[in-house]
Amino acid sequence: MSEAATRPHERIWPRRLPRELVVPATSLWFNLFVTAQRFPEKAATIFFGKPMSYQQLHDDADHLAGWLQSVGVKAGDRVLLYMQNCPQFLAAFFGILRANAVVVPVNPMNKADELGHYITDPEAKVAICGADLAAIVETANAALPADKRLAQVLVTRYSDAMSAPGAIDPADAPAAPVEAWLRSEPVLPAAGQGSATYLMWNDMLARQLKPGPHTAKPDDLAVLPYTSGTTGNPKGCMHTHRTVMHNSCGIQWAHGGPEAVALGVVPMFHITGMVGMSAGVFAGSTVVMVPRWDRELVGRLISRYKVTHWTCIPTMVIDLFGSPNYKSFDLSSLKFMNGGGASMPAAIADRLEKEFGIVFAEGYGLTETSAATHGNPPERAKPQCLGIPIFGVDSRVVDPTSLKELPPGEVGEIISHGPQVFKGYWRQPDATAAVFVEFEGKPFFRTGDLGRMDEEGYFFITDRLKRMINASGFKVWPAEVEMLLYKHPAVQEACIISAKDAYRGETVKAVVVLRAEAKDKTTPEDIMAWSRDHMAAYKVPKIVQFVDSLPKSGSGKVMWRLLQDQEAK
Repeated sequence: MSEAATRPHERIWPRRLPRELVVPATSLWFNLFVTAQRFPEKAATIFFGKPMSYQQLHDDADHLAGWLQSVGVKAGDRVLLYMQNCPQFLAAFFGILRANAVVVPVNPMNKADELGHYITDPEAKVAICGADLAAIVETANAALPADKRLAQVLVTRYSDAMSAPGAIDPADAPAAPVEAWLRSEPVLPAAGQGSATYLMWNDMLARQLKPGPHTAKPDDLAVLPYTSGTTGNPKGCMHTHRTVMHNSCGIQWAHGGPEAVALGVVPMFHITGMVGMSAGVFAGSTVVMVPRWDRELVGRLISRYKVTHWTCIPTMVIDLFGSPNYKSFDLSSLKFMNGGGASMPAAIADRLEKEFGIVFAEGYGLTETSAATHGNPPERAKPQCLGIPIFGVDSRVVDPTSLKELPPGEVGEIISHGPQVFKGYWRQPDATAAVFVEFEGKPFFRTGDLGRMDEEGYFFITDRLKRMINASGFKVWPAEVEMLLYKHPAVQEACIISAKDAYRGETVKAVVVLRAEAKDKTTPEDIMAWSRDHMAAYKVPKIVQFVDSLPKSGSGKVMWRLLQDQEAK
């Protein structure tokens, strides 16, 4: 028996579940290969009413792997994946793995100023993107030195996986503006001096290229998702096939299996959506995909396809309840709803349970931990709670300075040890060393989150050591937004803090010192409009305050915490 089995939550551990998982000693690609053999005609995805079978998903991924190898992608090479949720995302994800390469998932909300780092840091030479993002890829690529640029870009239109115009059942149809966006056919960037070579998805599939042998092993690098920190550019989190496999196999926590129908609305570039997608392929379940949140469409899809599993963020549920049509939605098929990123308001959780008989099971995890390390057992969930450590995870609450374990009820830093914890930050050994600590002879990851544990072993978050803003579940790192704001010609200094928001929970506030020549010419709206053109929408400051100077410490550092405390008051 492991040391983790002696922890307080062992007393209330669900009897139906093993304490630890025995996971396959194979690659993630092998999960798709096996599922396609077991359920070849079963729908892997449903996209606006059109299904894609597991056999087709396998074949598309296989042809993609062949193309990747034909353009020079070798084992261990990094390939950017930059698109909204769609069946092609799955095919690209597994195709990259089939080619023995590494997936670098990128938020499709990122703009050109942000994208360059995701090209240069992992030294990617190939990107796979949605057609709506091809121009952003080209702008970012052209701004880089010639030897740092992408060489190949594969482009897909979302309509490549949709039924013909007019053939979509009204119950499955997106709003007209969204369908117009999905079916848009942007002109691909012209191949100029130093430009990448662009190829369309369907033209790639038509070549029917076959890859060489699949050689990836469990401990080979599989995925490199990026997470920001309190300083500098985003850092790549090194996840192997084994670390992602662990949570992919944990679908039994949620009563999952081949019969499950999941709603794929959480972005799949994000670790939560990505691991959920991988878990679905492992189990052979079906994912009803939604590229952008639309409460009316989601309500209809849950009703039509009898969705059983929905991972979401609380703001989605709040918005769904805000629909004038929500009483007409049939949510009776839902067996399991979970999520994280922000606490589910007690009033909303109460409505879910009273009106639909659904207990919302909150969870907790980070990009560094391949999503969940904690979860609420659905049969014994606690509100506004992270849950208990899941399969094979050992978590403690320690004093952030002395690193001594604290008793139940006392607030300290949450640290975790488990098979899904990442192998470190890409080419940043010092940053890696800083987030690991040896505790009772094992390496524990320092989450940077402050919390407490109750007598039964349930964890609760109370604050953050790290400087981070949580806006509707989207993590906003102030240092990254500040770096972008400094590119504005009117900005002399900027400090990003969080402000309370009735809908998002927290929102982004910029405290800005303007350059002398810009003081009479610049408005807060100017800063916000510029930001919308240069950064992802969730990072854009919703409040801009102009000040004459920022408070600084004796060493010259901006005292952001003082500004944050003033905002809180």
